[in-house]
Amino acid sequence: MKAPPQATPGVDGKDFKSLLMESINEVNRLQAEAETASINLATGKTESVDEVFTAVKKAELAFQTLMQIQRKLLDAYDEIKQMRV
Repeated sequence: MKAPPQATPGVDGKDFKSLLMESINEVNRLQAEAETASINLATGKTESVDEVFTAVKKAELAFQTLMQIQRKLLDAYDEIKQMRV
């Protein structure tokens, strides 16, 4: 019997799990920044609607990208499950 394949690090030495966790943390950070910017606008701490709009759009785009990655991963998993060995 062969040993199971080992994960090989990418070009920068990070494995897939690390990259995925970094992406999730980045999305979380962007969403927190957008929330803070919105609260600051609502409470009058800032008057820059452009900054709030930009922060919200960045968070939205990052979240949508992460959801697309999730869908692709689930599709790949389903395809692997259907393979006959």
